Amino acid sequence: MTKRIAILGSTGSIGTQTLDVVANAPERFQVEALSGGYNSKLIIEQIKQFRPKIVSVATKELAEEVKRQVSSDTRVLFGEEGLMEVAASTDADMVVTALVGSQGLKPTLAAIEAGKHIGLANKETLVSAGHIVTSAVKSKGVALLPIDSEHSAIFQCLNGENRPELAKITITASGGSFRDRTRKELEGVTVEQALQHPNWSMGAKITIDSATMVNKGLEVIEAHWLFDLPYDQIDVIIHPESVIHSYVEFVDNSVIAQLGNPDMRVPIQYALTYPHRVSTPTKRLDLAAIGKLHFREMDFDRYPCLRMAYESGRQSGTTPTVFNAANEIAVARFLRGEITFLQIEHVIEAALQKHESYADPSLDLIQEQDAWARAFAASIQF
Repeated sequence: MTKRIAILGSTGSIGTQTLDVVANAPERFQVEALSGGYNSKLIIEQIKQFRPKIVSVATKELAEEVKRQVSSDTRVLFGEEGLMEVAASTDADMVVTALVGSQGLKPTLAAIEAGKHIGLANKETLVSAGHIVTSAVKSKGVALLPIDSEHSAIFQCLNGENRPELAKITITASGGSFRDRTRKELEGVTVEQALQHPNWSMGAKITIDSATMVNKGLEVIEAHWLFDLPYDQIDVIIHPESVIHSYVEFVDNSVIAQLGNPDMRVPIQYALTYPHRVSTPTKRLDLAAIGKLHFREMDFDRYPCLRMAYESGRQSGTTPTVFNAANEIAVARFLRGEITFLQIEHVIEAALQKHESYADPSLDLIQEQDAWARAFAASIQF
C-alpha cells in the first residue's frame, strides 16, 4: 500500500534526504505536499520530480516565480497560510516536520489536529510545547515517530521491551566541530570552522548547535517528552565515531544499542515505513574496518549549554522555550559575525537569568515568551 506523505521543510537537509528515501522506493510513497521556504530553484526541481498537489514557499514573489515554471496541477501557496495547508489540508497519511526552529510548532499541531501521523525531525516543537503536543497526539490517536538518529535509536531499542524495567537511556553525541579543543582554544574560532562537522551533513544552524552542544540539550528535552522519562534517567555521552546512535539500559544492567553508519536516511526511512524495515541506499556498517569505538564522559564545564538545557528542562514551563529561542537568535548572530562563538552561551544564559518562568503555559503564552526571548537575545551587546 502506498503511503502518502507531506514534508515541511523539503529543501533542507532532512527534507532532501527524505525525498531521497522516497525516490529509492517510489512504489511505496506518494508525495502529496511540500513546503520549501526560500529555495525556489530546488523546490521547482522537487515539484517536477515528485509532482505534489500542493507546494508552499516563503513569499508571494517566490510563489509567482515557481508558478511560472511548474505544471498547473500543483497549487503553489506561500507564507504561514501555505505552510498550514501543506501540514493539514491534504490526503497525506504522514507529515514529516523538518523545519528548523520554533516555526515548526504551529504546523505540526495543525497536522496532528487533522489526524496526520507525524515523522518528527523538528526538536523545537517538543522543546517549546511538549505538554501540548503529546496531549494532542494522545487525544487524536496519531503516531509521533522520531526521525532524529538518537531518538530513533532509543525508539528501536525499546521496541517490545517492558517499560517499567527500563533504568535509563543514553544519548550519544559526536562532540561537534570543536570536540578536540579546550575552551581556551575556542576563542576566536570562525564560522567556517564551526560549520565543519566531522561526521554528519546538516544545515548551518544544527551544525553550530552540535558544536555548542545545544543540539544535544534540545534532544534531552525532546527525549523527556517522547519517552515520558524524568531527566535523571537521561544521560549524554560523547562518542566521536557516531556509530552507536544511542542506547538503553535496563534494571538487570543489560544494555541494548542501535548502531549504523552516520546516515540520516536510515532513521528517516524507519519512521516512514514503521513497523516494517526495507532496504536502503545506504552503506552497510563494517565494524572490523572501523576497528575501535571511543567514548568520553560528558563535561558540563566544557559544554555549559548542555547544563543549561538540563536546568531548563527540569524547570519546565516556559523556560525551555526561552532557552531555545535565545539560542536561535544567538546562532543567527554568530553566523552573521555579530558575536563570537563563545558569546552564544552568554546570550542564552542572560536570557534565562532575565526570564520569569510560567508553569503549564498555553500556546499563546509560549509564543509570547518566545518573542520576548528573541527580542532580548537580539538586544544584548558585548
